[in-house]
Amino acid sequence: MIKVAVLGYGVVGSGVVSVLLRNKDRIRQNAGQEIEVKYILDIKKFPESSHKPLFTDSFDTIRNDPEIKIVVEVIGGTKAALDYTRQSLEAGKSVVTSNKELVALYGNELMNIAAEKGVNYLFEASVGGAIPIIRPLVQCMTANIIGEIYGILNGTTNYILTDMEKSGSDFNAALTEAQKKGYAESDPTADIEGHDTCRKICILSSIAFGSHVHPEHVQTEGIKGITIKDIQNAKALGYKVKLLGRSRSVGDKVLAFVAPHLVSDHSVLSGVDDVMNAVVIRGNAAGDVVFCGAGAGKLPTASAVVADIIDAVRHVHARRWIGWSAGTADMLIDPEFMESAWYIRTDATRDKVMREFGSVIFAENHNGGNANDGGEISFISTVINKRTLQDLLSRDITALSKFRILGDY
Repeated sequence: MIKVAVLGYGVVGSGVVSVLLRNKDRIRQNAGQEIEVKYILDIKKFPESSHKPLFTDSFDTIRNDPEIKIVVEVIGGTKAALDYTRQSLEAGKSVVTSNKELVALYGNELMNIAAEKGVNYLFEASVGGAIPIIRPLVQCMTANIIGEIYGILNGTTNYILTDMEKSGSDFNAALTEAQKKGYAESDPTADIEGHDTCRKICILSSIAFGSHVHPEHVQTEGIKGITIKDIQNAKALGYKVKLLGRSRSVGDKVLAFVAPHLVSDHSVLSGVDDVMNAVVIRGNAAGDVVFCGAGAGKLPTASAVVADIIDAVRHVHARRWIGWSAGTADMLIDPEFMESAWYIRTDATRDKVMREFGSVIFAENHNGGNANDGGEISFISTVINKRTLQDLLSRDITALSKFRILGDY
């Protein structure tokens, strides 16, 4: 029997305990032995919980208990979670986590400690919730040289953009609806400003390209500036607006960024709506491989956490290889030099746009014309980089909105 401690009894923590109990027999078969939760650590009290005898407020008890072989960190954040993770690994205990912020910021350090102590630091649930993505990237795609990873990595923003498209709601109304349904936090900053997506693409990039890609070095743009007009114009042009995290290998460097994109109706990502996530991995042998599913939620995320617990049990006397080297800011390429077609909404005249941009594709409104209400027009440019775009826009053309077009440029 393997005994574990669960740090945090919030949405994910309670889900982990629930899955371990609900699927106890199946988990025992897959792990090769029984897994028992011995402790649950949380600063809150849960007097009505049926697991009340397992609760403790002392991490020292967990750290010093030789029976605890695996610690499940689902506290979140980088304060207590970082301290407890370090101490657990130093004490020779494997750690399983869903904490994307911790992995994105300190993954290299924590995996080094795990390697020194001969234990495991596993974090499948930190990206994509129930979607298996990290293990396939480490194992199934290992024969490939990864060229690019991109995808919809945040369910909250995807729900908001889907609601705007389907119901015609503006951004604030769609955000409020997402909060009512529990898809968005009361403080949605990390989601709508792109920080959550940034952390996830950093983790995937670090694994794929072998060096730590730090979130503070990744250019990140969220969805707050997207309007219903942009959604409608995109539809008229045969696109949907999606927030994407993207990462590409360019020689010995990495190009990584987060930004809203127009995604063609023909793209597999176009049909990924509501709170669903999808990731595309491009290998030089496998081609494009797509992973899609529930990217968040209590039980989907708990499912991925418990899968890592099972993996840690199987490797309780060995170490699962996963890791990357320390990275530096100069290994990242400025995405402003990446070429792309662009969607632009402006109040400039068509003649001025054509004079400065040359051949463009104008959006058609519901009347079949090219001008939108209020004298605005929207168009798709030819393939140029952001620096060139900024130069063209400086010539008395004000961009009310501008998004990259997802494509192979």
